[in-house]
Amino acid sequence: MSAQPSSSNPPFTHALLAGALAGTTVDLSLYPIDTLKTRLQSSASFYPSGGFRGIYAGVGSAIVGSAPGAALFFVTYEGIKSRLRSIREDVSVLSEPVEHMLAASAGEVTACAVRVPTEVIKQRAQAAQHPSSMAALRYILAQRRKIGALGVWKEMYRGWGITIMREVPFTAIQFPLWEGMKAWRRRKTRGEMVTSLESGLYGSVAGAVAAGLTTPLDVLKTRMMLARERQAALPLFRSIWKGEGPRAFAAGMGPRIMWISAGGAIFLGSYEWACNTMSNAT
Repeated sequence: MSAQPSSSNPPFTHALLAGALAGTTVDLSLYPIDTLKTRLQSSASFYPSGGFRGIYAGVGSAIVGSAPGAALFFVTYEGIKSRLRSIREDVSVLSEPVEHMLAASAGEVTACAVRVPTEVIKQRAQAAQHPSSMAALRYILAQRRKIGALGVWKEMYRGWGITIMREVPFTAIQFPLWEGMKAWRRRKTRGEMVTSLESGLYGSVAGAVAAGLTTPLDVLKTRMMLARERQAALPLFRSIWKGEGPRAFAAGMGPRIMWISAGGAIFLGSYEWACNTMSNAT
């Protein structure tokens, strides 16, 4: 596998295209595990939500949303990281891990503009509330007469706040770890090159750690998106804690760690590979 200087940021178009490729590749390849995780976290329990049947239910929304969501993330991440690096070099205010935390957090907030409605539709199909992504979308849009256009908008972005609350801590853990391991590798080899295979390995480790630590937030997000009626995060948290106990917030942790660990390898490995390939071609 080819390699490039890992300390340099890819150009805008490279980050855009590589991010789109990485997002589509990881979401489609690991979709069945994501479906099982969603069903484990559903308040209806695993088998009533579909069990092992129809594990590609809702894949249409993932196909539509993966590329633009990941592209938005990496364009924002690389751009802000580059800007923060310039500031650090000029005034020595920020450390590298803080740069990566801030850039990744901004990237996630931007990507959630696409990711949240995609997740709402996808998870309702995965949990067998609707037979397909299109059916879930039509159901939401059909409520316009009852709740108005603003209500439909709110329904599509149900769980926005808790998704941000999950994704920002997740990336604040994953990306500094990933970047830190790449920096360690460069120091160890006294060079600037990190291969896409190494990048994928580091992404897998960083993703597994971040996934385990943020599972409770993921459970809360899933319950909010699957609820028949809109619910605030704090009352829902209290309801789950009182009715099901703290163990409920670890539901799906195994599949989530497995999914995101493998996903981190594919996502960040394929991103590095795509950036390297485009850099070598120019």
